[in-house]
Formats: sequence, C-alpha cells, structure tokens
Amino acid sequence: MDELVKALTEQARRLVTERFPRARGAVLGGSAARGTARGTSDLDIAVLLPDGAPARREVIRHEGRLSELFLHAGPDLERFFEEDRAVRRGTVLFLYDEGLVLADPYGEVARMRERARKVLAAGPLPLTEAQRERSRYVLTCWLDDLYDTPREARSEQLAVADAALREAAHLLTAHHNAWTGIGRWLPRRLLAADPEHGGTLLAGHRAIAETGDPGALAAAVRAVLDLVGGELREGYVEVRS
Repeated sequence: MDELVKALTEQARRLVTERFPRARGAVLGGSAARGTARGTSDLDIAVLLPDGAPARREVIRHEGRLSELFLHAGPDLERFFEEDRAVRRGTVLFLYDEGLVLADPYGEVARMRERARKVLAAGPLPLTEAQRERSRYVLTCWLDDLYDTPREARSEQLAVADAALREAAHLLTAHHNAWTGIGRWLPRRLLAADPEHGGTLLAGHRAIAETGDPGALAAAVRAVLDLVGGELREGYVEVRS
C-alpha cells in the first residue's frame, strides 16, 4: 500500500470512528481502493449502520477532504443490491466487492462482500424485450442523426455523438449480460464487456470530437445494432399503459 493510499485509508477510518461510532462495519472504495488516488481525490465510503437506521447517501467534508458516504443498515442492503442489478450499474455492489475494509468487528462486512460478489457474478437483470426493442429504435435514431447533423453544427453533432455512445454502451453491455456505467465508468465497463466493439465505439466517439467525421462512430454503432437484431425504424411500436 503506497503512502497516499495509506493516508487516505487512515483518514477514512477516522471519519467512520468519529461520525458513526455505532457502525457495524465500513469499506473504502473508489480510487483509494484501486490504488489510483491523487492528492485531491475524494473518499467513497460504505458504512453498515445498526438495524433500523435510515438508508441514505451523504456528501460531507471531513478534515478538508470531500467524502461521499453510502449508508445502509444490514437488512436493507440486500434491497439496494437488487436495485443495483435493476439499473445495471452496480455502484454499491462494486463498493463492497472492491473496497478496502476499514472495520468489521462482527464479520458483517465479510458476509456482505460475499453476497455482493455472488450478485456481481450473476450479472445485472437482462433487458425485457420491450426495453431491448426501444433501445434498438433509439440507437437507430441516433445513427440517422449522426449522418444528418452537419459538421458546422458542432455542438449538435457532439451532443448526438454522446447520446449515441451512451445508448450503444447500454445495448452492448446488456448483450453480454455485463455491468454498465456512467461518466468515466462508461468506457471502463464498456471495454470490460467487449474490448473489440467497445474499443471501436470509443475510437469513433473520439474521432468525431477531433475531426467532425461521423463515419467511424456510425460504423461502430451499426455493428452493435447488428449484434442485437439490426436497425429498427418503421414497424416499431411502443405500448404505454
């Protein structure tokens, strides 16, 4: 453990001890757990609270450092694991799977980590047929817009490229029963799910940002659509109850 990670771990441990003296356990996730933290990195901490405590997410500043807290009582955590499966991102699941243990006096963190790993191994909930068809249709629309938006309208072109990348990532990770992400986790999860197609999507997105040429991104989007049934335009019906 390098000196910065060691310092962040001790700071996180002090935070838990001072603010949550009755905690049943805690883990430190994020860049500190991955060994990629910088001096300005915030702390991502999951805290197991006593039974009956309200689940919540808080952002605080402790000893001058921003900290994001994921607070759950043990009996509620299973529900949040299932919610992570439903949205297919696994935020809390990955915190428990990959985090550094700050405290575990009763062995509850160890049990939750084992449960998180089983849920992660099972993968996110699959898309329903209606969800998959809607995503195919939406991505086809973004594909058309990639070609229809002129280079001169750079802000519009970049907005379309971002939307196309997000929807393609949604479909591609679902196709592989893999976890997805948002922000900087989107490319990480995308490459983990499918290095080939994910890599061409990211390269195409970068190309349109640098040159204004939509060709590479459009080709990568079309390849993803081919994996899930092809482009979808006429004939699409969305039923709303």
